Amino acid sequence: MPFALYMLALAVFVMGTSEFMLAGLLPAIAAELDVPMGTAGLLSSAFALGMIGGAPLMAAFSRSWPRRVTLAVTLLLFAASHCVGAMTTAFSLLLMSRVLSAVANAGFLAVALSASTAVVPEQQKGRALSVLLSGTTIATVAGVPAGALLGSLGGWRMTFWAIVVLCAPALYGVVRGVPGGTEQDPPPPSDSPKLHTELRQLTDIRVILAMTLAALVNAGTFAVFTYLAPVVTDLAGLPEAWVSVTLVLFGVGSFIGVSMSGRLSDTRSGLVLCLGGPLLLMGWTVLALVAADPVALMGMVLIQGVLSFGVGSTLIARVLYVASGAPTMAGAYATTALNMGAAAGPALGALALGSGFGLLGPVWVACGLTTAALIIVLSGGNLITKSADDSES
Repeated sequence: MPFALYMLALAVFVMGTSEFMLAGLLPAIAAELDVPMGTAGLLSSAFALGMIGGAPLMAAFSRSWPRRVTLAVTLLLFAASHCVGAMTTAFSLLLMSRVLSAVANAGFLAVALSASTAVVPEQQKGRALSVLLSGTTIATVAGVPAGALLGSLGGWRMTFWAIVVLCAPALYGVVRGVPGGTEQDPPPPSDSPKLHTELRQLTDIRVILAMTLAALVNAGTFAVFTYLAPVVTDLAGLPEAWVSVTLVLFGVGSFIGVSMSGRLSDTRSGLVLCLGGPLLLMGWTVLALVAADPVALMGMVLIQGVLSFGVGSTLIARVLYVASGAPTMAGAYATTALNMGAAAGPALGALALGSGFGLLGPVWVACGLTTAALIIVLSGGNLITKSADDSES
């Protein structure tokens, strides 16, 4: 894989750390800013909502920019928004800063997704995507638990400042690793598809199905992940330090899932969906039933990390395949699908928490969303699991 891919993965690691770290910081944020836990959880939804709108807007706005310029500008904006978040004492301003950072993240990821698949052969999109998304999974293994630990030692604001610091080496890696405005990375040629032509891809049933499935699976993952900390401490009865351990286990599982599905998503995506989908649903059900047992909870968190990211990353790869007629916007479509789920999941989880379902409400939400995804796979999943060559025909 090209060196530029690993530089992009470094930046995705920083952004993934910021996105996921709230799962371990919500109790502290809610307590300091005097808001309910469910309200604090909306910080994750706000971040995802910003990415939903930011991905297509940033991708469309920067279509004529060299990729390196877009990536650098969005990374700088991402760092600036975290400076604001670290200094504010108002929950509303913290919420706004998360939306701003999400717009920056969306612009970066949309371009990074397109860039990662543009530097490899057509039939290796899934493998390239697995390298890029490894930045996210490593964030859950190392960055997020470290953020939770740092937050417990020095307060949640310190983790925001840590993200700002980490943006510096990420920016250096992007500037050095991604080609600039040369013949290696020119603006789109005049004969490339027009914006309205690329947007028309959104009417393709294959694109609609792939995006819907990706959103549903990711919503289930985020519904559970966002509210995992209180499950660990209040339901399983473990000390707060075990939140970091749990996040590490989930991250290890997600890294395994992305790595395993990286090769399969190019040639055996149907197998991943038809086998991994039912296992994912079964896993969420078992997790809900055994969550009060610390050992069983840890085991299921690891397994669900493998399954949720294995299935989810395969679906994101399918979005890129079936939207190949939109070379500058396909990454935005994949990012939008990913974050439609990331926005809906925590919001639905918050509703479940406040509706008498208890701390396991978000897990049952994941069961329902995964069931809906499986119904779609059974009824029309073959449309999005064709070969790369078929997807282009």
